[in-house]
Amino acid sequence: MSGRLKCARSRGLLVLSKVLVPSLLLLICAAPEAAAQQRREREPNRVYAERRAKLAAQVDGPIILWGFTGREEVSQAYIFAQEEYFYYLTGHNEEGAGLIILPERHGDAGAGASSTWTGPQEMLFLPAKDPNKEKWNGVRMSPTDPGIEARTGFSAVKPFKEMRAVVEKLAGLYPGFDTILPYEKELGGYPHEKAVVDWLDLVAPQKKLKDIRASIDALRQIKSPGEIAFLKEAIELSLDAQLAAMRMIRPGLYEYQVAAKMVEVHAMGGSEAEGYAPIVGAGPNSTALHYDKLSRKMEEGDIVVMDVGAQYSGYSADITRTIPANGKFTPRQREIYDIVLGAQNAALAALKPGAHFSCKAKGDGIFKIAYDYINTHGKDAHGKRLGQYFIHGLGHHIGLDVHDPGDYCRAFEPGMVVTVEPGIYIPEENLGVRIEDDFLITETGYKLLSERLTRDPDEIEKIMAEAAAQRAANVKKGDD
Repeated sequence: MSGRLKCARSRGLLVLSKVLVPSLLLLICAAPEAAAQQRREREPNRVYAERRAKLAAQVDGPIILWGFTGREEVSQAYIFAQEEYFYYLTGHNEEGAGLIILPERHGDAGAGASSTWTGPQEMLFLPAKDPNKEKWNGVRMSPTDPGIEARTGFSAVKPFKEMRAVVEKLAGLYPGFDTILPYEKELGGYPHEKAVVDWLDLVAPQKKLKDIRASIDALRQIKSPGEIAFLKEAIELSLDAQLAAMRMIRPGLYEYQVAAKMVEVHAMGGSEAEGYAPIVGAGPNSTALHYDKLSRKMEEGDIVVMDVGAQYSGYSADITRTIPANGKFTPRQREIYDIVLGAQNAALAALKPGAHFSCKAKGDGIFKIAYDYINTHGKDAHGKRLGQYFIHGLGHHIGLDVHDPGDYCRAFEPGMVVTVEPGIYIPEENLGVRIEDDFLITETGYKLLSERLTRDPDEIEKIMAEAAAQRAANVKKGDD
């Protein structure tokens, strides 16, 4: 998925401003409960606990977070998925939860608030048991469930209604709190992040609030073995879907039919949801980066960009292939495809620990390598260089979000999982080409996690030709 877009649309928060409720009370009470999306798997409790401990060692005040309430979206089709930062620290995927993490204690040196507080160092707050709601929405975890501490990995699990009293007590011991302050771009963290800040301002007025987002972001960029395993599952499902699309595409099909097939492959393989809205753009639509109308009937001579990624256990793949609708690239399509593939390979030659996407302060990154390749190979219809048609970033991190936290200036480190996705989009020629793959940064270089899906144009044509021959044979057999 092209560019560096970081928004909440994959989490169901793109709602019309007229239904976004600024009042905290209305936010909590306005809409029906959303069904919980059950993750196929989750990491062991100790992994989430280790993350919380790392944060506790970095702060001098309590960390206070909420999960989603389940009322951030009013659509009847919405299925609940936890707020990413909350899930990363808890593994809890049900609505209405809260979290408090106290600063790490430092023995005798911990004078002041940390030595005054005698309660637990971390607390998970859950909604009270409500059998009437559960008749409609299914069983939810509650603070009174037997063994709830072992299930959640928290030694202290309390009713959510008690969170306010705990925060008020902590306000008398600490000068400020750490939380996630409203994001400064796009949606601005509205309504969720704003609601939490408004609540803290109400419960603990005049207390200084510091943003913990960057500290969590830094942790999220290095994936745990469990996260890598989930990403591999999502990627494998995405590769299966891409291969299915290659075998079915032909003139006369609609873009939505291809997208539907790919989503079906994902779901049948265990994906709970799509990582993002499927992008299948044919002909002129191949030049729109995040095209999602899916209404065009594919025609002879169309090029087709398929940017579709599965989600598995909350983790999203991001794979793009570009193929000819009729199974055979035209000479011009093949020329542009080869340039994009060459740019990707040139960038991959430099993909290793210590390299970076793009940062002037650190010299040229791999984006510059890919851009220079595109800008020195081929021309447009007017004889101008093609660099102007590479209009987005070279890649991004993937994880709980298809555009996971990641700084373009930060050097690659082992354990990071990133995309590399050069593209050329020429509207005048109805010609867009993007090739996107997912990579695990290793100690010595990288591992291509999407290697099973060919990037070779000859192999793509071969797969499509074999599928066309099989369709013809099936038709003939049916006639016989």
